[in-house]
Amino acid sequence: EHAVESSSIDLLFQGFGNFLMMRILKVVSICFLMIFASHVEVSAKKDGFDWEPVMNAIIQIESKGNPAAVNGPYVGVLQISPVLVKECNNILKSTGSNKRYSLSDRFNAAKSKEMFIIIQSFHNPLNSVERAIRLWSGGIRYNVAKTQAYLRKVMRYMN
Repeated sequence: EHAVESSSIDLLFQGFGNFLMMRILKVVSICFLMIFASHVEVSAKKDGFDWEPVMNAIIQIESKGNPAAVNGPYVGVLQISPVLVKECNNILKSTGSNKRYSLSDRFNAAKSKEMFIIIQSFHNPLNSVERAIRLWSGGIRYNVAKTQAYLRKVMRYMN
C-alpha cells in the first residue's frame, strides 16, 4: 500500500518534470527563433541592399524619368501619393528620426528614392525584389493577382 502511494507521487513528479522540460524547450526554441529572425533582418539592412535597378525600372514605367510628372494624386519620378509621404513620416517618427518629407519633395528624384527606401526598409525588411515591386504597385495590402502584370513589366525593364 505504501509502495503504491510513493509510485503515484513519483509519477506526479515525473509528469511535472516532463511538462517543465517541454516548457523550457519551448521557451528556448522561441528565443532562438527570435534571435535568428532579428539577425536576418539586421543583416538584410546592414548589407545596404542596392535598390537602384528596381527604382530605375519603376521610374521608367511610372514617369519615364520626368520629375514633374503628375497623374492625379501621384507625382514625381516614382509617382508618390500623399498617403505614402505620410507613411514615410510615420516610419521616421517611430524610429526617433526628426527628418520629415513634404508633399513637394515628391518632385525631387533623390528624395523620392529616399522615400522608396524608407518604405522598403519598413514593409519589406528582407529586401524581396518581388515584394518591393508589388508593394509599390498595390500598396501595403497588395493583391498578388492585381500586381502580376506590373511585376512582369518592371522585371522586363530590369533585365
